Amino acid sequence: MDTKYENFPQRDDRIVYVRPVSIKDLPQDVQDQVKGARSLFAVHNGDGERLALVHDERLAFVLARQNDLAPVYVH
Repeated sequence: MDTKYENFPQRDDRIVYVRPVSIKDLPQDVQDQVKGARSLFAVHNGDGERLALVHDERLAFVLARQNDLAPVYVH
């Protein structure tokens, strides 16, 4: 799978941040879509903007790397 996503930044700063997100902290419409999950993982740029929300940590890192970004874990 080598899909590029348009929402990812095309800038010099290639570092993105991966962190766990509690389902209860998400908007209700998102909570409704992820029934049964306790947490998701978010990918954020350096300005704190959420670029992606995925099911697990591994997927967050893979998604970032597929888009030529350097993911780091924050908690």
